[in-house]
Amino acid sequence: MPIRRPTMSPKSNQNRWILVAVVAIVAAVAVGAAVMNGSRHRVDGDSDADVFPARRGRLTISVTESGTIKALEQRILKSQVEGQTTIIFLVAEGKIVEEGELLVELDASKLQEQKEDRLIRVQNAEAAFIRSRENMEVVKSQGESDVSAAKLDYQFAQEDVKQYLDGEYPKLIKEAESDIEQKKLELERATEEMEWSETLLEEKYTSASDFKQKKLAHNRARLNHESSVASRDLLRDFTYKRRVTQLESDVDQTKMALDRKIRKARADNVQAEADLKAKQAEFKQQQAKLEKIGDQITKTKIVAPIAGMVIYATSAKGSWRGNAEPLDEGQSVRERQQLIYLPTADQMMAEIKVHESSLDKVSLDLPVKVSIDAIPGRRFTGRVTKIAPLPDAASMWLNPDLKVYTTRIVLDGSHRDLRTGMSCQAQIIVERLQDAVHVPVQTVVRVGNQPTVYVKKGDNVEPRAVELGMDNNRMAHIKSGLEEGERVLLSPPLSAATATLNESESEEEEIDDAPASKVKPGEDAKPQAAKKDGDRRRGRRDRGGGGQADAMRKRFESMTPEQREQMRKQFQNMTPEQREQMRKQYSGGGQ
Repeated sequence: MPIRRPTMSPKSNQNRWILVAVVAIVAAVAVGAAVMNGSRHRVDGDSDADVFPARRGRLTISVTESGTIKALEQRILKSQVEGQTTIIFLVAEGKIVEEGELLVELDASKLQEQKEDRLIRVQNAEAAFIRSRENMEVVKSQGESDVSAAKLDYQFAQEDVKQYLDGEYPKLIKEAESDIEQKKLELERATEEMEWSETLLEEKYTSASDFKQKKLAHNRARLNHESSVASRDLLRDFTYKRRVTQLESDVDQTKMALDRKIRKARADNVQAEADLKAKQAEFKQQQAKLEKIGDQITKTKIVAPIAGMVIYATSAKGSWRGNAEPLDEGQSVRERQQLIYLPTADQMMAEIKVHESSLDKVSLDLPVKVSIDAIPGRRFTGRVTKIAPLPDAASMWLNPDLKVYTTRIVLDGSHRDLRTGMSCQAQIIVERLQDAVHVPVQTVVRVGNQPTVYVKKGDNVEPRAVELGMDNNRMAHIKSGLEEGERVLLSPPLSAATATLNESESEEEEIDDAPASKVKPGEDAKPQAAKKDGDRRRGRRDRGGGGQADAMRKRFESMTPEQREQMRKQFQNMTPEQREQMRKQYSGGGQ
């Protein structure tokens, strides 16, 4: 029955490989120091003391990081269709296309359906707009007609008042006076005839019946006269006042009616205009939506704005999660998602991520040498043009302790043979020293916060404080304190680290236990303790090799998968003696 191996979680497996890689890097440093140019040798009488003679000569201070080649200037084509759509056509990656050539076609079936529905709405909105426009003209015409009629009524009412006061009433008065005068004359004549008839009757010249007729005619004339006078008085005292009041009331009523017609016409016009504006706005809105859908349908076909080579955004940009699905037909894309990169020129750049420990060495306009993994044996030159002000967020998300800064390097000249996405190694030249004393970085430790090397003289070893310059993670520049040819220990004694540790702990205890009287006025003991604590921790890292291990661990995390596989194979090919030697050398740090 086969033995079943226990499975490991991805996180445990990743940690195991990180540990293996760190050990492999440390071992590689130790083995490399042992065979470097034949300069490492054994001291007579002490087989465990490995030394390195200090050298004087050229020393290049540089920072080397891996990165990716990208086009310096490029057109980024994005999906401008709202929501999510599906790719139904995609041009082949790497194809050289001409301006106007179709690159990507997105599914437009839903947009076509929306266009038909929106077209019906546009037609309905247009009909409502035309009806509202014609209705406004009718309302305006009707309002003008009603106001004109009301004005005419008001004018007639005013003229009726004037006509009655200046014409009709004086005429009626004159007619009444004339009638009274006529009735008065008739009454006087009837009176004379009656009196004459009465005289004749007394003289027996006429009959009694004739007298009665004359008397009846007199009474009739008198009544007619009194009636005429009464009619005049009625006209003057009652009919006149009532008629004038009625006519003046008609003037007021027609005036108010005119005001009502004017206001109603104005309100109807405003209502009609508002309805017209609403219908017009609705019509324009539906037209705009129809045009937008048409524009969206147009945007489903993405054509090349310039001539160039097609690069998929998923290939050029990648994903920090490591699970980006390659761009392909049938894939759903969202609005503003990057789809295609089209380089606009042959000039390229390298994008690297500089660790925070090397950030103080890197500055703008520094020269850079770039090697391309796909083009071995060829070097490209360039300069640093941009350093990100903040750490890379994706790297921080994967590892909060890893702080790297995206740095852009512009390559000199034009390079048609370079392709976006190629892996590269960029060596940033910080400084070139023509005459500098230098030793391996592992030979320098800090004793009492002072850079110190251990010089081998015969059978004796003495510590020597030195002034330390910059390093390139392999060799350290010694500004003063060490001469060319002096031999320094590659593995400083553990006693120095122990003494430094005890000294730092003693200083920390003195600060923690110091009475308030020993602290100067206005000075706080806590910052001093914090400073000593930081020095003590840096001393521990320098003494035990922990600082190197941490730096190598971070370096491993920034390696490409190919570099990690190469490191793993190198560790497997190490001999047991090399592994034991590495273990003894770094056992003091507890790594």
